Amino acid sequence: MDRFEFGKNWSSFLKTLNSSRINVAESSLKEMFEVNDFRGKSFLDVGCGSGLFSLAAKRMGAGPIVSFDYDEQAVECARRLKLGYATSDESWKVERGDALDKEYLSGLGQFDVVYSYGVLHHTGNLWQALANVSETVNPGGRLFVAIYNDQGVASRAWLSIKKLYNRLPDWAKPIFTALFIPGAEAPYVVANLMQMKAPWHHWNDYYNRRGMSRMHDIVDWVGGLPFEVAKPDRIFNFFRSKGFRLDRLVTCGGGHDNNQFVFTKEN
Repeated sequence: MDRFEFGKNWSSFLKTLNSSRINVAESSLKEMFEVNDFRGKSFLDVGCGSGLFSLAAKRMGAGPIVSFDYDEQAVECARRLKLGYATSDESWKVERGDALDKEYLSGLGQFDVVYSYGVLHHTGNLWQALANVSETVNPGGRLFVAIYNDQGVASRAWLSIKKLYNRLPDWAKPIFTALFIPGAEAPYVVANLMQMKAPWHHWNDYYNRRGMSRMHDIVDWVGGLPFEVAKPDRIFNFFRSKGFRLDRLVTCGGGHDNNQFVFTKEN
């Protein structure tokens, strides 16, 4: 199977990390979960990537924390981040793991807060990954997932683009990615100018939402493979059948971004 080098992209992102990005990531967790802190709460970061949101949870008082990722480079990236900001704290573990490995997840136990942003649609089996992750939530615990929206024909076209990207030689990938930047940014530039805002306002606003890098996320979007999508109602119905209550939903308005869900496990 063709697979995007997520860890390589996260390692590049880590070079841009600063205290401001960390503060924004922390604020995004507080906003989505509608809490001020995670004191006394165990935290599982499924597909931790750079480890940024594990660090944000740590700063909010969460513990113990387990961060895992399928990609070895991502695991190394998260370990470097941990060493840089949290020294050798034994209450925070960073390790390699697979959301499709039910035995591995069972061995982790259950957590008060489980977080997985934009990860499970990249596993190669979205619905199995969702089922496995649902078992890691304590009764009464909270689950956050963000899943790519199903756009029908457009999503199938993007799947073809991603496959092509991953078959290109390394030198051609940045060039291929650059071809999509004008189309991705043009609607925002026009909207900003009509609202008398700076043309690059969207890039700043994007930063302020989660502390992420627009450029690194564009690379992820163009190349991120495996790739699956789901409409919001399918995610809602799936978790309702698993005994979860929907607490919060933030959709991408039918676009090509993630729909974000916060659930509570009722039983």
